[in-house]
Amino acid sequence: MAGESIFTDLEPLLERVSKPIQYVGGELNSTIKDWNCGGFGPAGQELTVRWALMYPDAYEVGLPNQGVMILYEVLNEQPGVLAERTYAVWPDMEEAMRSAGVPQFTVDAHRPVRDFDVFGLSFSTELGYTNMLTALDLAGIPLHAASRGEDDPIVIAGGHAAFNPEPIASFIDAAIVGDGEEAVLAVTSLIQQWKSAGRPGGRRALLLSLARSGGVYVPAFYDVSYLPDGRIQRVAPSSDPSLSGVPWRVSKHTVMNLDEWAYPKAPLVPLAETVHERMSVEIFRGCTRGCRFCQAGMITRPVRERSITGIGEMVQRGLAATGFEEVGLLSLSSADHTEIGDIAKGLADRYEGTQTGLSLPSTRVDAFNIDLANELTRGGRRSGLTFAPEGGSERIRKVINKMVTEEDLINTVAAAYSAGWRQVKLYFMCGLPTETDEDVLQIADLARRVIETGRQVSGRRDIRCTVSIGGFVPKPHTPFQWCGQLSAAETDARLLKLRDAIRADKRYGSSIGMRYHDGQPGIVEGLLSRGDRRVGQVIEAVWRAGGRFDGWSEHFSYERWMSSAATVFEDQPIDVDWYTTRERDEHEVLPWDHLDSGLDKEWLWDDWQDALDETEVDDCRWTPCFDCGVCPQMGTDIQVGPTGKKLLPLTVV
Repeated sequence: MAGESIFTDLEPLLERVSKPIQYVGGELNSTIKDWNCGGFGPAGQELTVRWALMYPDAYEVGLPNQGVMILYEVLNEQPGVLAERTYAVWPDMEEAMRSAGVPQFTVDAHRPVRDFDVFGLSFSTELGYTNMLTALDLAGIPLHAASRGEDDPIVIAGGHAAFNPEPIASFIDAAIVGDGEEAVLAVTSLIQQWKSAGRPGGRRALLLSLARSGGVYVPAFYDVSYLPDGRIQRVAPSSDPSLSGVPWRVSKHTVMNLDEWAYPKAPLVPLAETVHERMSVEIFRGCTRGCRFCQAGMITRPVRERSITGIGEMVQRGLAATGFEEVGLLSLSSADHTEIGDIAKGLADRYEGTQTGLSLPSTRVDAFNIDLANELTRGGRRSGLTFAPEGGSERIRKVINKMVTEEDLINTVAAAYSAGWRQVKLYFMCGLPTETDEDVLQIADLARRVIETGRQVSGRRDIRCTVSIGGFVPKPHTPFQWCGQLSAAETDARLLKLRDAIRADKRYGSSIGMRYHDGQPGIVEGLLSRGDRRVGQVIEAVWRAGGRFDGWSEHFSYERWMSSAATVFEDQPIDVDWYTTRERDEHEVLPWDHLDSGLDKEWLWDDWQDALDETEVDDCRWTPCFDCGVCPQMGTDIQVGPTGKKLLPLTVV
């Protein structure tokens, strides 16, 4: 029977695998609904719409994910809809499941994923693609969309990586681009209508109605042609007359007025340890700082702030529902909220004397101040501070439009060290456009100044600075989508020079920690982030060769990716370098051009030229519009305070 629990088959496997608690379910605030909660129509047709939601990584990473948690709650609030969660299983559980014939299951009611109407996957990184294939295969769902039958779920991708879903186009039935809250309800409504009418036209007709809605991208309804040199000639709706009405471009979804979408209202509390042990509240969405490397800032425009009172209500309700002792105030740059000072003070006042701590995980150097930091640490918790200058030199920060000077950073860390902090973490990238060895070596000089300043203002020697460096990966829908990526060998060589420069300093080197990733994972991420449909064959080849959990260093294999790509591309005019280290020209058709993030391609190109000229551009929240295209094209506008309200009446807990 569809929808029946398989826990009796699963339970004997739990004693054979590591961390069995992650497969058990039953978390506080989880939801289990009746399989037929939507009832039946007059002709006996079932009307329930059922979603299996997946963050394609391990439970400890997937459960805290805000996107899945929000959609889980939004869908389960609907009377005729149920949503359950599933996560990637570790290789030991995969082996046990295959041996016992246990399919991919949800952790809520342990129902087979294949029994659901929709299998929705949220990708924040492309390195989860092989985990998707494992889940499909374990579920008994054909890997390729073209092979699926009437009883298979509709496989839908979402999340930031869905802004270029072309590498996984053959594996998914559809993609939703942008904010998911309203989008999943619109998709659910179309499925309900199709079911209530008796499923006319079958699976294909349902996908066609989703595509014609203009808010869902169905790759199978689009044809891609290529030029002899490997470049894309064009991406266009199929010429099949039966597919009329499929749009040339699919637009992203944008939720306006976040106070009306105050989710999650009752966050999930994990049973096992996860990467974030806190309750998180998104205080605003979007960013217009204009950092040219930042895909998240570009694709989530415009800025939409939650009101101070809305944030206060979410915190109060969430803490009561979870019992967490830390609240994370989340956004791409949380200190940029126009009322962040009042938010921090109001929450610190409200929870003073309790065990509740506040954190601001994302803080710009030029938005930090001691008054704000003191409010956040009034509860007695004082962890290290993290800032992200991103580029090592003033010149490279102009290229990437990260308008933070060296003096900004020194003044900020001086204030922090003098106020009692002992540890500062600085995040940089290696391989940025036009970067030289000297740009990266200036990171060592900057770290030395940080330690020297800390010792001077604090009068102490136990000052620490950790330098964390990641490889830059160009992303779609950013001004850097045309640039060539630095090779893995060049990245590694540059980082070794930096490491040696830090270690060679006898006065400060022992106080500077350095953490970095080698260049190889970045090349694979670059292949996937700017790939087209031909890359799907590489993903499948890697998966069949054992690829799993590519975002985890202990499971990642560069050799497996490179050998698979070499085999797939053997007789084609393309290779890994073609997708990664090659620079594109202005008029090249990019694989994602038919997916509309709202940003004009001409504006992005002009900003790319500004980057090469080292020209900085201001934040459009506080300056006249730069005409990026988002607000007029999307029918949206920037929503910022101040509201002038306070967190009153003040109820001290």
